Amino acid sequence: MPAKPSLRLGTRRSPLAMAQAHEARARLCAALGWDEAQVELVPVIASGDKIQDRPLADIGGKALWTRELDICLADGRIDAAVHSMKDVETIRPEEIAIGAILPRADKADVLLGARSLDAIPQGSRVGTSAPRRAAQLLNARPDLEVVGIRGNVATRMAKLQAGEADATFLAAAGLARLGEDAVGTRLDPKEWLPAPAQAAIGLECRAGDEETRELLRAIDHAPSREEVLAERALLEGLGGSCHSPIAALTRREGQRLHLTAAIFSPDGSIRIAGETLFEPADFDAPRNLARDLLAEAPEHVAAHFGIAG
Repeated sequence: MPAKPSLRLGTRRSPLAMAQAHEARARLCAALGWDEAQVELVPVIASGDKIQDRPLADIGGKALWTRELDICLADGRIDAAVHSMKDVETIRPEEIAIGAILPRADKADVLLGARSLDAIPQGSRVGTSAPRRAAQLLNARPDLEVVGIRGNVATRMAKLQAGEADATFLAAAGLARLGEDAVGTRLDPKEWLPAPAQAAIGLECRAGDEETRELLRAIDHAPSREEVLAERALLEGLGGSCHSPIAALTRREGQRLHLTAAIFSPDGSIRIAGETLFEPADFDAPRNLARDLLAEAPEHVAAHFGIAG
């Protein structure tokens, strides 16, 4: 009879989510000296994977990626859940804790269908269902048309090939984790700001499960955790939801963090940006930057913020 696994990791079933779960398992086994069989992967179909024909913001937001895994954590079917941290709600249940953040990958977006933003032909249709990408695109190229495209990496690439859009965006980290890092044109994240917590894999567990929390500490990457928590503090300060166009980039400058953030009107006509330099444990700095951005925003732009999620 096979031995009972030492740890059960829940994950969405999508190819990218499974690749992230395999990475988490490999890092755990390397850090703890375990055999691969000691970490069981438990795939779960998330609501966000079931519904592909509407933007997430219209049908429940980021919770559609976490709901089923949260239930599995609560009832003990899994010990920890593997997530893309950019898809995890800003405000989480008190019963759930972030046990580890893996080393963050490339934060950039990749443009598919053109050599650069400037090279996209005038009037082209660009596929995305992300408010941040849509607003940032229209801010840079108001002549373009945004069309909704959802689905995993392979689905979106197929939709581009089928002519449903002339260009689209994907995260560089996701493409690399799927072995597709030669695809498209990487956009400089200092010029095309990524989503908060983009490229970060996180593992959540029950807050009171000290045994699992201790195991996860073995793979927690402190610099990546500091960046992700800073960007989540920004989101908390903005009260951002899935409808809120928010972009952020954190870089290290010596022992301190440099955070650049921007908020947009949904149509991209207004962009408000700011930056702050702070000690990694100073979460008031990102919240203060959020306050300053909202203070500068016209009322009709600020109205898209204020509900954390």
